[in-house]
Amino acid sequence: MDILVKLMSASYPIGELVFFRGFFGLIPIFFIIPKERYKNFFQTTKLKLHLSRAILGTLGMVSIFLGVKFLPIAEAVTITFAAPIFATIFSMIFLGEQVRIYRWIAIVNGLIGVVIILKPGTQFFTIYSIFPLLFCVFFGSIAVLIKQLSKTEPDYLIIIYFTLTLICCGFVSMFFDFKLPALNDLFLLILIGIAGSTGNIFLTMSLRRASVSTVTPIKYLSLVFATVAGIFIFNEI
Repeated sequence: MDILVKLMSASYPIGELVFFRGFFGLIPIFFIIPKERYKNFFQTTKLKLHLSRAILGTLGMVSIFLGVKFLPIAEAVTITFAAPIFATIFSMIFLGEQVRIYRWIAIVNGLIGVVIILKPGTQFFTIYSIFPLLFCVFFGSIAVLIKQLSKTEPDYLIIIYFTLTLICCGFVSMFFDFKLPALNDLFLLILIGIAGSTGNIFLTMSLRRASVSTVTPIKYLSLVFATVAGIFIFNEI
């Protein structure tokens, strides 16, 4: 999804991309909603938690979209390696999870990579680096909220509130900045929604079945794809 956002952000406003991420992201969700819940799939006793997850998720989505737009994609993705650190710390504080030493080693290595990329205190540091860092904080909070919600709430319900919030916020933003999508871009905009939503579904399912500190470090694998895209698609390296 990040690669597609990088491609489309050169031509479309971030708010509009958020809208398409949410709107077309509904497609995979409908495949996991049980038929017997079609009439009342919004029903929940955890509305405040759902809204908290949805709002923080939307803020995180906007942050990473801005980071990917203004930074080289490999750099933006590398900075998000701080996300598992926040997620692990929050899971220890709010969920009481125990974190083994080998996971801390992986997390610390990720943090070292973030510091190397950021180069704080040098002329290489840019204000746009703040956006992926903000995403890390939001992601850590989201992971804990998803884990809490997964105790009683089905996956589709956790995801649908977030997706609808993306649609609403993106739609409002288009009153201020909108560009009519070209037909040849429509496929990629649809793909942003489907790819992003599918990834969100897998993340939610994973957090239901495993601890936050186990799931979130897997994010480090994304650097491989970001680096390849940076070299062969965006000529950034």
